Amino acid sequence: MQPAPRKSVLVFRELPPDQLARLHAAHDVIVANPRKPEQLALFEQALPRVQGMIGSSYPVDAGLLERAASLEVISSISVGVDNYPLPALRERGITLCHTPGVLTETTADTIFALVMATSRRLVELALHVREGRWNRNIGEDLFGWDVHGKTMGIIGFGRIGQAVARRAALGFNMRVLYSGRRDVQAPGLEGKTTRVSLEALLAAADIVVLTLPLTAETRGMIGRGELQAMKPGAILINGARGAIVQEDALLDALNDGRLRAAGLDVFATEPLPLDSPLRLHPRVTALPHIGSATHETRHGMAELATTNLLQALAGERPAALYALG
Repeated sequence: MQPAPRKSVLVFRELPPDQLARLHAAHDVIVANPRKPEQLALFEQALPRVQGMIGSSYPVDAGLLERAASLEVISSISVGVDNYPLPALRERGITLCHTPGVLTETTADTIFALVMATSRRLVELALHVREGRWNRNIGEDLFGWDVHGKTMGIIGFGRIGQAVARRAALGFNMRVLYSGRRDVQAPGLEGKTTRVSLEALLAAADIVVLTLPLTAETRGMIGRGELQAMKPGAILINGARGAIVQEDALLDALNDGRLRAAGLDVFATEPLPLDSPLRLHPRVTALPHIGSATHETRHGMAELATTNLLQALAGERPAALYALG
């Protein structure tokens, strides 16, 4: 039996050594991170001759795709695929893989950490201590608000949304509402969640959590109207994609007191520009897109992405194929 032919693979974001070794064993590998100026030329030179690409967090647009004439598969080390030109991939017949499932619990942990941090004002109060301003017992002006027993509204009730709901309903006795096109029978949450319209969710939730993907339909969906429809004093948590929220409208809702706080792990432009009003806003807890950023989870994502790529290049069905339609 003839061994499978070696192909050319472009690694455009660093992989753990053990996963890179798996690729080297089967294919010819070029490592070139285009975010690094000294590696951009190598990345550009490699594009025309590679059959596989693996990486994340770099926009692969239709123009770049045109330069990759031999490309057969892209394996993204991510769940979201908004960095890829889906119609162009479909037209070319290029396989797209991603890494769902691996990061579900870790991302839900991060989102619930933002729920706790915003509600109890943890970052603000930690700075109060660090900056030497804790010289007497704090007064009501620095009190936070309970999380247990509150109403959480989750927009986007997939794997991550359900994982957040389990933390809320089972761990903090929260009433959980979600919006979506259909009823979801979430394991372990029987009788603990209720599907409602988006309007009803916004009006009732003390904490609104976004866990939906970025698509043409969801881009900018949380704007002035939706923020005005939220319960006065509510908190907005975005652990999905920054572009789902209209940031100027969010700032207005925070500044006029309509919203109590916002916890944001994602932004329309990342890294967050230094001149963004969100960076130092007293009502904003901002994180540098760390939803899945633990050693264990990032390694698991890289391992699945590597498996996906090896399977696709061998003509097999990848473990986590993204359906292009």
